[in-house]
Amino acid sequence: MATRSTTIEGPIPERKSSGLWKDAFGRLVKNRLAIVGGLIVLLFAFVAVFGPFIAPFDYKAQDLVAVAANGNRPLPPLTDGHILGTDRLGRDLLSRMMDGAQISMTVALVVQVVVILIGIPVGALAGWFGGRMDNVLMRITDVVYAFPDLLFIIILSVAFRETWFGRALDGLFLVFVAIGIVSWITMARLVRGQLLSLKETEFVEAARAIGVRDSRIVARHLLPNAIGPVIVAITLGIPGAILAEATLAFLGIGAIPPRASWGTLIEAGNKSVRSDPHLAIFPALAVALALLSFTFLGDGLRDALDPKLKGKQ
Repeated sequence: MATRSTTIEGPIPERKSSGLWKDAFGRLVKNRLAIVGGLIVLLFAFVAVFGPFIAPFDYKAQDLVAVAANGNRPLPPLTDGHILGTDRLGRDLLSRMMDGAQISMTVALVVQVVVILIGIPVGALAGWFGGRMDNVLMRITDVVYAFPDLLFIIILSVAFRETWFGRALDGLFLVFVAIGIVSWITMARLVRGQLLSLKETEFVEAARAIGVRDSRIVARHLLPNAIGPVIVAITLGIPGAILAEATLAFLGIGAIPPRASWGTLIEAGNKSVRSDPHLAIFPALAVALALLSFTFLGDGLRDALDPKLKGKQ
């Protein structure tokens, strides 16, 4: 039985790859929870940047006349122009929560900068050189990891709280440093693991063969290939930083009054949660919403940047 052959005339069109980042973005936009989380994160970022300009009142301004007329009790929501009510000193709760958003977003950003500046170099040195350097750096990492994070942050904050270092930026600079010092461990281990898996690849061996310096190989070839997991780690590390700052503020170690951290607002509202529950509920909802939003966004980025998912969606 004769078979007919089919001849294709003309050049075969080349199938172009859409690229890692474009594929990842396509997978990300299909994740509804990640998109919702990202939009809420953008909302918090907008409030953090423009809060002082759009807040209905100054976060430290007191409406003592209205509080006195209410029997020296905090105003309930939707009273005298106070959308979320006031605290016991007549300060607008919504305006103070906006100031708290600025504190939380700033802490989240600066802490991750500290994590990057410490964690990436430590992980890169340990993963690339290995041997004795890897052993020394990882043992230091284990010691820091073994120490209770919250206890270390509290000790550091209390020890330096009354110094110029502790009062810089209304007490926030000390919070940045304290949380950042105990948060770089995961980043260091992640970068080390990525470099251990990448440094034996063919393109690294080729770069070594032509005499490329170690620092250039790490900076120009290995770290860019590990950027996906690093971005995910940063995004998922932000909720921990926000929660740590809120916990410190709840314990009275955070930003110096009259700055209004969410943790400070929750602690103040907790004292009168039965009579004026809105003072604790609204700040607690803000903390929960911020944590969930960053978590959903981080999970979405992790799934989108996972090469194993390429072609499945």
